[in-house]
Amino acid sequence: MRLRNVKNKEEILNNSKFLVKDHLDHSGKWNKLFGNNNPIYIEIGMGKGKFIRENASKYPNINFIGIEKYDSVVAKCLPKIDENLTNLLVIRMDALDIDKVFNHEVDRIYLNFSDPWPKNRHHLRRLSSKIFLEKYNNIFKDDKEIYMRTDNRDLYIYSLESFSSFGYTLEDISFDLHSSVEEDFITTEYEDKFSSKGIPIYSVKAIKKK
Repeated sequence: MRLRNVKNKEEILNNSKFLVKDHLDHSGKWNKLFGNNNPIYIEIGMGKGKFIRENASKYPNINFIGIEKYDSVVAKCLPKIDENLTNLLVIRMDALDIDKVFNHEVDRIYLNFSDPWPKNRHHLRRLSSKIFLEKYNNIFKDDKEIYMRTDNRDLYIYSLESFSSFGYTLEDISFDLHSSVEEDFITTEYEDKFSSKGIPIYSVKAIKKK
């Protein structure tokens, strides 16, 4: 992935109250950082953060954490966050470390337009592969909920099979999500771009009860 440099990137990263730099120290204690016992929803690969910012604004009684690997992308998100929000935090990290950062305290995971890693030899890098599903087992609090959206049909089919083989029940399977969404439906930046070009959006809710 080629990323453009962001002006004043280091200043943005160093001064934002929303960026958690010592994220490894909060494993099992994220509710203490938020100061409440509200549910915790995380988005792995938040991009520029439109989806998670708008959700945090709409649902003040849910704690949201956006996770992104690339500092340039994080630096684009942080200035756009409403300074009045108290239920949104951001972590800059590799998703492979997800089970080091959370310990049985997450209620929902969003996987929105994840890297499809199209080559077969790279399939275990996909965020819906068995490697990541095993990691997610260690971060969910009770019931497990994974909400996924993608424009990549091959990744979608792979993920449906992966979720099913791991014991998840598949709900709200859609091969054209935007044909039936409500007017106030919250989208991502990629989603807006793809949908405007007539590219179908695939979605699923993978649920596993405790």
